[in-house]
Amino acid sequence: MENNNKPEFLFDKVNYKILLIGLAVIALGFILMSGGGSDDPNVYNKEMFNFRRIRLAPTVVLIGFGITIYSILKKSK
Repeated sequence: MENNNKPEFLFDKVNYKILLIGLAVIALGFILMSGGGSDDPNVYNKEMFNFRRIRLAPTVVLIGFGITIYSILKKSK
């Protein structure tokens, strides 16, 4: 009797690719969210509250989380 123990991964190759895409989208969202502050605390900078940081970046992060959840729940063939 031959004992061929071939390692089996939890997910398929496609699942891992989708997972990496989701993680990249999350990272992009956090990069979009960064910046906009001021070096001097006594100076008000209204750039902190622009469209990119308040609406776009959190939406991109949530889309990234959705992609990663999809990659985990996607059935293998």
